[in-house]
Amino acid sequence: MPSTAPGRRGLPGLPPELAGPVAVELAKPVRAIPAPHALPGGCRYEPKWDGYRLVVVRTASSTRLWSKQGRDLTDRFPDVAAAALAQVPAGTVLDGEVVIWNGSRLDFGLLQHRMVTAAGRIGPLVAAHPASYVAFDLLAAGGTDLREQRLTRRRAELEALAARWAPPLQLSPSTADPAEARQWFDDFRPAGVEGLVAKGAATRYAPGRREWLKVKSWETTEVLAGGVIGPIDRPSQLVAGRYRDGELVIVGRSSPLSPRQSTELAAVLTAPTTAHPWPERIGTGAFGGGKLSVPLTRVDPSVVVEVSADAALQAGVFRHPLRFVRVRADLRADDLPPI
Repeated sequence: MPSTAPGRRGLPGLPPELAGPVAVELAKPVRAIPAPHALPGGCRYEPKWDGYRLVVVRTASSTRLWSKQGRDLTDRFPDVAAAALAQVPAGTVLDGEVVIWNGSRLDFGLLQHRMVTAAGRIGPLVAAHPASYVAFDLLAAGGTDLREQRLTRRRAELEALAARWAPPLQLSPSTADPAEARQWFDDFRPAGVEGLVAKGAATRYAPGRREWLKVKSWETTEVLAGGVIGPIDRPSQLVAGRYRDGELVIVGRSSPLSPRQSTELAAVLTAPTTAHPWPERIGTGAFGGGKLSVPLTRVDPSVVVEVSADAALQAGVFRHPLRFVRVRADLRADDLPPI
């Protein structure tokens, strides 16, 4: 289905600042789930989805999808655009997240694949792995700007609108019950949900401001110390590895090590005694990429390290920095399952 429809007279328009691209409200990271009254009017808790932030702008004649950075992604997600054109009334602006399920888990890698595929070749990706749009806020309805309204009113109107939806359009769950939020925090993690976002029930929508709070779900796992940044006797960061199809691959990097952690790790590291598959330098960006690079000190991949990681994975690779917990001298490399 196309992203445009024949124009019709009398349908509501939109204020210029909501016609796209649209500035979105942001969230500030916190370490713990906010208390029920931490925000004005009390907290409303929602899952933190592992996808792309996407604003759906439904005008009288078309539907456009805008990223948080102001990029038009309509051609990347034609399945979402078609559903919005068919199911969302003209004069509506939705804020939410586009995600792709791969079995029972969210797959960020499939989202990335759409971003690097030519628009003319998107069709097979859409057919193989359809996207879903999870809406969590309503910025306009009937052409009326709702951003000055309290969250509770925006949410009520969004729920009424979503009652008529069918997949791939979905309504993000929301609760004022901290016990239920804690259960989501724990139970949703295996599906790739990153944590929770807390919003004030009495707050207006504040574009560009970090007035929401987000807390990530972390759990510990084991990795191999395949390399470090810095000298082997004074490492500043751990470069983690796991085996995939018999090959040692880089799966993440730790945040900077404290002096105690550096000493603990250095005490068990040794230089490799056989050929090491990793490069001499590693990029400073996400996934070891980026234009800048730093020397990588390769080490014998026999040391198992326990790390704390969030739920954001891409093809078995951790998308965010790991936290060093401790050396696991009781485990061997072959005790770790492959990815």
